[in-house]
Amino acid sequence: MKALIYTAMLAFATLYAAGVCASDSHKLKVSAEGFSTKGYITPEFAFCVSDAKAHMKEGNNMSIGLSWSQGPAATKSYAIIAVDADVPTDFTNAGKEGKTLPADMPRRNFYHWVLLDIPASINSIPVHADSHTISRHGKSDIETPFGKRGVNDYAGYFADNPERKGIYTGYDGPCPPWNDALIHHYHFKVFALDIPSLGISGTAATGDAALKAMASHILAQGEVIGKYTLNPQAKK
Repeated sequence: MKALIYTAMLAFATLYAAGVCASDSHKLKVSAEGFSTKGYITPEFAFCVSDAKAHMKEGNNMSIGLSWSQGPAATKSYAIIAVDADVPTDFTNAGKEGKTLPADMPRRNFYHWVLLDIPASINSIPVHADSHTISRHGKSDIETPFGKRGVNDYAGYFADNPERKGIYTGYDGPCPPWNDALIHHYHFKVFALDIPSLGISGTAATGDAALKAMASHILAQGEVIGKYTLNPQAKK
């Protein structure tokens, strides 16, 4: 009886260990260069920065550096999706003196970085590799040495602005309303995929479209979250 109990316990322990390892293998360890010690995205990596007179102005818009652990053996490519999950659904009072966007108002996603078909041999994107300044009408180049740029949501945001209208691909940094009471959280997600290409590009390669295309091909994923605000009263 003792022998049977011992054998059963040993088998359970083996299966449990295998399960833990399998679970761990589905996680990528992601790290970022461009965050402060308190987890805030530092200003040089933002589209907009604080200004004493006008509340906000253009920033350097450098892309942050990302690195991640090796994906499973079957990994054929990686993808990066960066999304601000705290964007207001109503911009009526955004940037208006004497008005505040309440922290509890409804929020939505805003994609800041879509980079697809990253070769499996690459495990890092250096600082400013995908953006080193604000491009007035966006970046239209799709192919890069480290993957294919998809479009971020600035394209739609500036669609009706002749001075800004264009194709915004790859990375463009944070620019939350300066009167937003909520600190925004930016999720930099890395996915290990079992296919070399998602087969989408250009204006079709939005954040939502990329996530939909990769849904059945994800072998592992991980993320790092950075905070940002232009509201001095919101920052802690």
